[in-house]
Amino acid sequence: MSDNDTKKPTGDAQTPPKGAPTDTPAAKIGPEPSNPPAGAKLDNPPAAASGPTGTPPPKPAAPAGGPPPKPQPKNPGFVTAVIDGKEVVVKPGTNMIEAAKTVGSEIPYYCYHPRLSIAANCRICLIEASNAPKLVPACQTPMAEGQVIKTTTPKVKEQQRAVMEFLLLNHPVDCSICDQAGECKLQDYYMKYDYKPSRLEGTKALKHKRKVLGPRVVLDQERCIICTRCVRFMNEIPKEPQLGVFGRGSHERIDVFPGNELDSNYSLNTVDVCPVGALLSRDFRFKARAWFLSATPSVCTGCSRGCNISADWMSQDTYRYRPRENEAINKSWMCDQGRLSYKDLNVGRVLSARVGRGLQAPGTVQPVLTRKDAAVGAAKALKPLAGSKQLAVLASPLASNEDLLAGLTFAKTVLGATSVFVGGRPQGKADHYLMTADKNPNRQGLALIAKGLGLSLKGFDELTSAINAGQVKALYALGAEVPTDAAAFAEVVAKLEVFVVQAQNESPVTAQATVLLPAAAHIEDEGTFTQQDGITQRFRKAYPPKGDAAPHWKWAAELTRELGGEAAHASARDVWRALSGQVSEFAEFNWDKASPPDREKPGINPLPSGADGRPPGYREFGAPRVRGI
Repeated sequence: MSDNDTKKPTGDAQTPPKGAPTDTPAAKIGPEPSNPPAGAKLDNPPAAASGPTGTPPPKPAAPAGGPPPKPQPKNPGFVTAVIDGKEVVVKPGTNMIEAAKTVGSEIPYYCYHPRLSIAANCRICLIEASNAPKLVPACQTPMAEGQVIKTTTPKVKEQQRAVMEFLLLNHPVDCSICDQAGECKLQDYYMKYDYKPSRLEGTKALKHKRKVLGPRVVLDQERCIICTRCVRFMNEIPKEPQLGVFGRGSHERIDVFPGNELDSNYSLNTVDVCPVGALLSRDFRFKARAWFLSATPSVCTGCSRGCNISADWMSQDTYRYRPRENEAINKSWMCDQGRLSYKDLNVGRVLSARVGRGLQAPGTVQPVLTRKDAAVGAAKALKPLAGSKQLAVLASPLASNEDLLAGLTFAKTVLGATSVFVGGRPQGKADHYLMTADKNPNRQGLALIAKGLGLSLKGFDELTSAINAGQVKALYALGAEVPTDAAAFAEVVAKLEVFVVQAQNESPVTAQATVLLPAAAHIEDEGTFTQQDGITQRFRKAYPPKGDAAPHWKWAAELTRELGGEAAHASARDVWRALSGQVSEFAEFNWDKASPPDREKPGINPLPSGADGRPPGYREFGAPRVRGI
């Protein structure tokens, strides 16, 4: 993790202007006289005061014409100032943009990002300060004691209009075809600070329109405003300097260094921080308009880091993941591998239940089963072996805590299991920043729940050996992900007499299931994951499960009832409240209060991105409407 990312910029990228903190109180009116009158001259100066031995003489008073004393801080340890007539109290070093946000004043900016170094090159954030003779950049200037800041004066507004006109001189009018439309700060600020036709005479400067920078990012150089956010990000956060600024004047451009490409595992973060439509994701490009997408706070399942994300979706399809702010885990970033892991939510899903192995003779039609029929079939297959050592349980660390609590409780109390075999995705590569080698989001949660329920965990290889040796003849699987070659394991489970699987995606393993139950993805239900450092995080439901899919906890509850047990869980929240008390590590976690907000205020409104606070556009909440994509 980079040094720059462990603390926010203090705003002192250059030496603070002289007088910060100010030497002159803000309440002082008028300039200081250039030739102050001398004090009254005494013909006979008084003799030095004498006192008891060891007592120093009193300090003489400051001359009448000397500099005034420095103002004492109104709030010791903090800086107290006035912004647009409102008093603000902030920590020393806080820049003006962040201070203005605390009192509801908006100072526009392009190049500033709270997690990157200060560039101060876009100049749209210039404002008036009482201790400066001319406009100062709000992103670069720290607050000073007694300072008076004005962000709405005619001088400031004219400066903002002039900057907007300059930035739009050579900018193409691509809004109708630009993927950034609805999320673009040029659009927003033009309507707010400029809103006038261009005065440019002649043709605009032409640059490369579709510059492929790497496997995941494409650049439109004509739309770029040279804010250098992307360059600073690559230099400071992943510390992979693959972008630079080339050329001079109106021909200045962002590009990769000659002979190289933008192939970092964090390249798509440059798309997030780009305030205009210059850098675009090749995966999301031309897929959907921002105002048609709804955003739901969730957690990335690409690895055990548990990066906080906003999942953007329409109808019942997820279109992209974006990083969401979390200071303790991923700050404002996420890796490209995790960002593209949403694809499994849309394709290859198990959408209907099946009884009987999937490898039927050609032309054979599988009967359509209701959820009730599937639960009855699974219970009938498992009942003769309940309590037997020939029945094994396989649990996936991709399942949520609620799914595992219900599923493993069912395995222990109804099936009589004393141990659980661990499945999940195979180990992968880790990188130097966020991505971990463990590609399972809830391995820590599985370990804690098994410990709390008194179940021992066994390795996946032991399950394979037991099946091959004939010691296991039936298997109940909570998730079909396996840490080995799926086709090879499918040949192993073909030897089982009973194989009941709750699976999200089709695979060679699910084809061998004697009873296949469609499981919902995490985006289709609410719940929690416990990431590698033991931090438990809530995620929200985006849209209803596809097809006949149901969450793992719901299948476990239905199987419990079919086998004569009691399970009154009607939601993931009910599961948590009923069963989490058995896990001591979950005692301090408040399931309700940990829920991330799905909107800023009641009603339909945009959910801001964690990357830089720019709104993702008009969002549609509630039950999705089924429509063409």
